[in-house]
Amino acid sequence: MSDGALNTIDLEHGITCIDTGYTRPQMTACYLMEQAGHAAIIETGVNRNVAGLLDLLDRKNIAHEDVDYIMPTHVHLDHAGGVGALMQALPNAQLIVHPYGARHMIDPSKLVAGASAVYGEEQFASLYGELIPVGKDRVIEAADGFVLDFHGRHLEFIDTPGHARHHYCIIDKASGGIFTGDTMGLGYPVLNGDHPLVFPTTSPVQFDPEALHASVDRIMSYEQQWFYLTHFGRVGQTEEVARQMHRDINQFVSIAESASGDMKALEGRLMAYMQARVIDNGCTRDKETIHHWLEMDIHLNTQGISIWIDKP
Repeated sequence: MSDGALNTIDLEHGITCIDTGYTRPQMTACYLMEQAGHAAIIETGVNRNVAGLLDLLDRKNIAHEDVDYIMPTHVHLDHAGGVGALMQALPNAQLIVHPYGARHMIDPSKLVAGASAVYGEEQFASLYGELIPVGKDRVIEAADGFVLDFHGRHLEFIDTPGHARHHYCIIDKASGGIFTGDTMGLGYPVLNGDHPLVFPTTSPVQFDPEALHASVDRIMSYEQQWFYLTHFGRVGQTEEVARQMHRDINQFVSIAESASGDMKALEGRLMAYMQARVIDNGCTRDKETIHHWLEMDIHLNTQGISIWIDKP
């Protein structure tokens, strides 16, 4: 997680995929969108990424005053932890956030408490640092169907619960793509085989399988060519991705029900299932590498599914 230059991939239609380096390379992405001499940033990563994002703007000769919007798909901290610090550095930027997430950007104390409970205070401090509040006057709440005219570029924001209730996705018809945050799951290039491999993220605390199925279907109704995943990068074969998501949501629920409240058993079964999925998809990585890449997500998925299944 360097404070220096970030690795980037320049895509078409003024979009740059930015590797934040969160925990390891090709784990978490931000996206820079350039339009008519102005810019917007989708996802921010954590505080340690802010210097690298500002350096990228400088390298692309984008004035800090010409960044109009910061748009985290939801307020989980690997997506929005750097919002406050970045807003301080970009004087004209407005924050576009889901209505359920806005209050947590204005007063991040509950985010700090929740994430500290998941990671522990020491690891929280190491990963995220101090969260900086955003002034209410700089916040735009993007309710379902909100449309932004970004200097002639039509961006539509749709409510996509299932991973989190404070989650939106952004439809960008100019690029033929959708910025999906975590709604269309996790897809790491290192684990790809015959197809891009994507699987759901059910991290604490708002996993809702029925809502997630519905959100996947809604995203597919837009018939766009690309998904811009936060974890990680642009993927095509959207119908294949949706098929994997629906299958794995159901499988995760079935595995959770079979574990009968035994967290250790649940985590072990989820890991075994996903290792088999990766190998069956044609990934040629060794089992140790596969385990290493899955370990953190399987642990968080276990916690999130356990919370969901224990709800009355």
